[in-house]
Amino acid sequence: MNNPSAFPYFGHTGWSQGNGMTLRDYFAAKAMQGAISGCSSRGEVILYSDLAGLSYEMADAMMKAREQ
Repeated sequence: MNNPSAFPYFGHTGWSQGNGMTLRDYFAAKAMQGAISGCSSRGEVILYSDLAGLSYEMADAMMKAREQ
């Protein structure tokens, strides 16, 4: 799975990937944000330990979809 930097930048030597957040981490964070928002708007309770694993499962699915 190709997991590039989420925020590459163009520097004086060209494109740099840096050492920051990966694209997989970014996808997982967005998935978690959406799930928390959805649950709170419906008054549901979710265990954050469960949510973290599910968020990375969603991120992995998004990374796989990018390869197709």
